[in-house]
Amino acid sequence: MDPGLGITGYGVIESNSGGFQVLAAGVVQTLSKIPLEQRLMTLHSALESLLKEHCPAVLVLEELYSHSRHPATAITMAHARGVVCLAAARQGIPVVGYAARRVKQVITGNGAADKSQVNRMIEFHLNWRDPEAPLDVTDALSLGLTYLRLQETQSRMGRVLSESLRR
Repeated sequence: MDPGLGITGYGVIESNSGGFQVLAAGVVQTLSKIPLEQRLMTLHSALESLLKEHCPAVLVLEELYSHSRHPATAITMAHARGVVCLAAARQGIPVVGYAARRVKQVITGNGAADKSQVNRMIEFHLNWRDPEAPLDVTDALSLGLTYLRLQETQSRMGRVLSESLRR
């Protein structure tokens, strides 16, 4: 999930023996002209509905990054991120966070990759393309794919370790 107060991107990915499949992807939007507490409630309600509908095993979230030149942006993102964490906690869903640089490293092999490179790799690895979708959706899908890829790697490492211990 790529949290934002105006737009929060989400993606639901399933891992299966043939690879990965996108089950759902989109955005939750709030209007900037309504009060903050109403925007947060709208975001929370939409997220709870999505979590109940898709029942994910884990919610993957971009870690908060703050640049000293844009403190207000970090604060509004923190509001949205807190609502996402609350919605997940209320459903008993664990939350995992990754820094944007880590996601780019896992998805493209380059921690400094730009959004277009990440987008192309998401299209390739997930066989998913929606030219109308905002980048928030691609960001959310890249977070989910990062989690699945890292879990896959840990699983393989565990198998190798257990095999070597049996010898």
